[in-house]
Amino acid sequence: MGYAHVYAHEIMHRGRVPMEPADFVPDWADRPRKAKFHPDAETLPLPVSPESPEQAAGAVRGFTLPLLSGMLRDSYGLTGRRLAVQANTDLAALPHYTHANWSRGTASGGGLYPVSVHWAAGPGGPLTPGLYHYAPHQHGLRRLLTGDVTGEVRSALGPGAGAAAAATQYLVLGVKYWQNAFKYNSFSFHAVSMDVGALVQTWRLWAARYGLRIDPVLWFDEERLARLLGVAPEEEGIFAVVPLTWDGAPGSGAGAAPAPAVTPAPAAAPEATPAAAPAVRHRDVERSRRVLVFETLRRIHEATAGRAADRPAPDALDAAAAFPPRGGDPLPLPAPPAPPVTTGRALRERRSSFGRFDASRPLAAGPFAAALADCAATAYGTEAERPGGPPLTSLYAFVNHVEGIAPGAYAYDPAAHTLRLRVPGPPGSFLQRNYFLSNYNLEQAGAVIVPTVRTTAVLDAVGDRGYRLVGATIGAVAQTFYTTAAAFGLGAGVALGFDNISYREELGLTGTDEAPLLIMLLGHDRPRPADFRHEIA
Repeated sequence: MGYAHVYAHEIMHRGRVPMEPADFVPDWADRPRKAKFHPDAETLPLPVSPESPEQAAGAVRGFTLPLLSGMLRDSYGLTGRRLAVQANTDLAALPHYTHANWSRGTASGGGLYPVSVHWAAGPGGPLTPGLYHYAPHQHGLRRLLTGDVTGEVRSALGPGAGAAAAATQYLVLGVKYWQNAFKYNSFSFHAVSMDVGALVQTWRLWAARYGLRIDPVLWFDEERLARLLGVAPEEEGIFAVVPLTWDGAPGSGAGAAPAPAVTPAPAAAPEATPAAAPAVRHRDVERSRRVLVFETLRRIHEATAGRAADRPAPDALDAAAAFPPRGGDPLPLPAPPAPPVTTGRALRERRSSFGRFDASRPLAAGPFAAALADCAATAYGTEAERPGGPPLTSLYAFVNHVEGIAPGAYAYDPAAHTLRLRVPGPPGSFLQRNYFLSNYNLEQAGAVIVPTVRTTAVLDAVGDRGYRLVGATIGAVAQTFYTTAAAFGLGAGVALGFDNISYREELGLTGTDEAPLLIMLLGHDRPRPADFRHEIA
């Protein structure tokens, strides 16, 4: 049994046994930047967003630079500034420009956005082959290295990578731990794993509108990719590689690649000598004067990075499949209605309610059913998950105020699209008693949806690296939840500050390895909010 089992146990019990360092206080004055900074790197502005799927003429045969630009902007790019009277604890700082709350399409724990996106651009694309870092605040690409490094990425993926080995363009997702650990210390690894899943799910939802696929690879030689990106392996984890089908590349069914929308720089000689592996020379410059190291974070990183290239068998996760839903007689749910707005619009509208729920208007059963169905259909979609294989997540719902559904705790059956009663009666008192923060009144939400994963079964099946898969799977579910809620014009909130063990006890999961890892609040917000909103994209 690896260290990831120990970490998972501490995460589940942190509501009763605080994780070390228990007396930690963030140094907000010395916080890191909200994104990486490469002062000497050239930044290439990305083009305007592409036509919508409805406007695009003909079939989309692969990514283009405008498509990639649109996906990056709508996921991690800054799209607007928002201020609102709400109950979150950082409200006092937000009116000040230096603490502005810039909206993004993807959710992130604490709004910290620690995931770094690198593009390994190979031949046949619109740019000079090289390695680029996406700068979300400028919506541009920083050129870190000139020369084709996709061969190095393919070598890191190793045998058994399937179609990913044939790609000529890759997005590489890393997490600079200090961007989250300065606030969440040992808990940060749990949070950033979800951040990666939320970002990948945004890409999947966004790309699906154009008929394109996003299939992340989770098992690869992480040390080799860290060396390529020029990052210290103990400071930044490489969490996923996402191959892109490019328009005009072999296998895309397209003709010649379109003319570039960004003028490439003159080709330069590769910066690595033939005898040495390629590596960038432009390094991120840290803003914080003091960077702390947390022993628990160091150990869980090492555990999940160890043997990262040992890809599991395609059916390995079958043993960690979600249990069949259990409970009382099935209660049929209405068919999920079609959302009134597109996915792209929903990503622009996504936000957290932060205590603005209003129970005076019950939640309609249709949108509630849509949220359950969409979340149940969500998977991280890595090479370790067999296509058509059993799901890893189960969904439970604490119903406060939903039209036609009696208050209580239910298990959701996605195959039958029904609810099965687990605990009768209004759950509001339980929900609020086991929530640790002051930014939500859970009883005022129409419903609280709880995804669970058999965490220890996943770790037993695929090893310690499976902890990243668990977190990312839950993060993907959370992003789907937010997007569906926004599409129906509903308030939404996702929280981690609850007593996981109490939820396991309340739902009758004691004695199983089902781990409640997130609570997702859905309902109507108070009417006529005092909001400020300024769009910048």
